[in-house]
Amino acid sequence: MYRGSMVALITPMQGDGDVDYAALRRLIEFHIEQGTDAIVAVGTTGESATLDEQEHCEVIAQAVEIAAGRLPIIAGTGANSTTEAISLTRCAKQAGADACLLVTPYYNKPTQEGLYQHHKAVAKAVEIPQILYNVPGRTACDMQPETVARLAAIENIIGIKEATGDLSRLHKIKELCGKDFDVYSGDDATGCEMMLQGGNGVISVTSNVAPKTMHEMCTAALEGERKAAERLDLQLSGLHQALFIESNPIPVKWAMVELGFCDEGIRLPLTWLSETAQAEVKSAMVQAGVV
Repeated sequence: MYRGSMVALITPMQGDGDVDYAALRRLIEFHIEQGTDAIVAVGTTGESATLDEQEHCEVIAQAVEIAAGRLPIIAGTGANSTTEAISLTRCAKQAGADACLLVTPYYNKPTQEGLYQHHKAVAKAVEIPQILYNVPGRTACDMQPETVARLAAIENIIGIKEATGDLSRLHKIKELCGKDFDVYSGDDATGCEMMLQGGNGVISVTSNVAPKTMHEMCTAALEGERKAAERLDLQLSGLHQALFIESNPIPVKWAMVELGFCDEGIRLPLTWLSETAQAEVKSAMVQAGVV
């Protein structure tokens, strides 16, 4: 249903940590101009863990209003509480989001059966397209392809953001779920290769900083143009690494301040990018041609 370069959008904040809605508008207009294929609002890169439910819903609603149908808005509505995930997903549907992205419950460490029941409950409760999100490096919970296949049988679960960086997962999930079930990379460093091997797109941190090049790379990869895709991906390779030099979204928020899109706002327990890491992020931005 969705393809290409999908930005895991930061949530811009003022210096006091309040959400900056004027900056949110600037960011969304920037992505529309640069060719981004879809926006993920209030995903984990958008600091969903530290926004309260009212703020979470308001950012989604504002994103939908600003985009005004010019590109899809996918709302991050995952939580480690099933009832909270249902509430956030209902909020996204009411706001007019096109789909929802739900991270596996973090910290709880549910079993595979628990993961199945959690996502099934959300899907049954809210009639909106839903994308699973597996990122065991952040959640201490790894959704196995067999569990994905069980969930793929539910009509409104349409795909998965697979962020393990393990390309074999793509083929296993496609084998079990069929070609109509979408698999998106959640790992910028391997996203190009995943698309060249049959993935449907990348939900990207790098897209915040270099959206035009990411869009061009994704287009080339999806069309099977390996040389062009790899050339563009090489230009972005420094960002793929540097934007994770400290915990995401610390580096990408610093980069967006450098580009003039927002203030130095981030919420504890995350802190501002250390001075020692700033030079590496800046060097990657120069390599990518954004400064």
